[in-house]
Amino acid sequence: MVWDERVAALFRRNLQPTLTYWSVFFSFGLCIAFLGPTLLDLRCQTQSSLSQITWVFFSQQFCLLLGSCLGGVFKRTLSQSLVALFASSLAISVVFAIIPLCHNVVVLAVVMAVAGLAMGCIDTISNMQLVKIYQKDSAIFLQALHFFVGFGALLSPLIADPFLSDTNCILSNSTLNATSNLPHIRKSLVPHHPGNLSQYELPMKGMVVTRVSYAFWIMALINLPVPIAVFFLLYKERLVPCFNNGRRPLLSADELAMETQPAEKENHSVALQRAPPDRAHDDLFSCCQSKNFRGAPYSYFAVHVAGALVLFMSDGIIGEYSGFVYSYAVEEPLSVVHKVAGYLPSLFWGFITLGRLVSIPVSYRMKPATMVTINVVGVLATFLLLLIFSYSVVFLFVGTACLGLFLSSTFPSMLAYTEDILQYKGCATTVLVTGAAIGEMVLQLLVGSIIHDQGSYSFLVCGMIFGGLAFMFYTFLLFFHRMYPKPSSAVDASSPDKPAMMGDPRLYQH
Repeated sequence: MVWDERVAALFRRNLQPTLTYWSVFFSFGLCIAFLGPTLLDLRCQTQSSLSQITWVFFSQQFCLLLGSCLGGVFKRTLSQSLVALFASSLAISVVFAIIPLCHNVVVLAVVMAVAGLAMGCIDTISNMQLVKIYQKDSAIFLQALHFFVGFGALLSPLIADPFLSDTNCILSNSTLNATSNLPHIRKSLVPHHPGNLSQYELPMKGMVVTRVSYAFWIMALINLPVPIAVFFLLYKERLVPCFNNGRRPLLSADELAMETQPAEKENHSVALQRAPPDRAHDDLFSCCQSKNFRGAPYSYFAVHVAGALVLFMSDGIIGEYSGFVYSYAVEEPLSVVHKVAGYLPSLFWGFITLGRLVSIPVSYRMKPATMVTINVVGVLATFLLLLIFSYSVVFLFVGTACLGLFLSSTFPSMLAYTEDILQYKGCATTVLVTGAAIGEMVLQLLVGSIIHDQGSYSFLVCGMIFGGLAFMFYTFLLFFHRMYPKPSSAVDASSPDKPAMMGDPRLYQH
């Protein structure tokens, strides 16, 4: 077997919620990667300029960050979490369905902002719930969770591709002159970041000819089973309003331990039951309240900050590399043919998805800390080799594939490792998800401005610097892990380190 019988039994007991969270993350991936290839057709649909339509990227990314910060608000009860996931996954299907009806760029930006909020909530809540269910065994299930976002990110461009316009989709007198620029512009927008497009002039007035609406309607139908799956989980847990007998809070670690203690520890269990519930996995704003800081050692804060900074850099690298590797390849000294360079972002995302698939069995045999070490060292080494062989087109493709593999499992492994350090009692999930979202947005903007001022070679230099910073912050995290106090024997029985309490089915069954 790939895993032992205990973990297999744990998975079987929580099969439906686990599959539901995985499917919801597929919605996240489906929504994150479609904008790049379809943006030119959406520009035609809204009859807007390139500079105007690229604000749609910003609205989605900014609201994704906001949704990641707010997602923890819905963690307090299972009912709130599942209702938020149902609303978010359904909102994504609705967004796909109404995008073809948006003929104004402002309306389109608002619709994509709603999608961003839904994606942020999905990101935070799904990670939180899997950590709550599996705790010390969460690494393998988090790897699977992030495989589904990569799968969705690969699928949506493939769905859109047959419906994209081969020529400029606004017919006017300047159409013929603008058509030759379309392959370069479209590939510069893959997967979700606009490059420097100010030098391109495309017509804004004329007859609109585009079939991209069919792609969005197909994606809306493909995503529709996801909110249905969340609804069935709500129904199973008797959380649908007509079957609801009251709101049931998610059990804390202490309460779970209390229920699994033998009879001779009944008095200790009663004391735990009367204790205030654990404040783990709060939303970002609750985490920042001063009352949560009282009595905490400095290493508690350092672990949160160092883990968030590692993901700030690693997810930022994913965003900036996928957004600018094409633009780097077509410029000197490489001067790769546009059609060939267009495969680079797809290769990068393909190996991220492959790496996440491979990481599922690997994470069972390897500790999260070991996997993160391999990841950050591999990213740094890959960028170093890309700089050394910067004139080699072949190594650019090899390096892109290697970079995708090393970055693929960084987020889930870091999340599992940090939560393990904090004994599942901190705000690690919320802080790490927020740090990753900020990094992806900020580093894209930073690298775009640097490339514009310093030239394409600075693209690899920036990646090398970010990789070095990720390694440095991870070294700090290892140091603070050694400084963080371990649970004492007095509370060890209520610690999630005990296998008896992990993934207790009562998390979903009273």
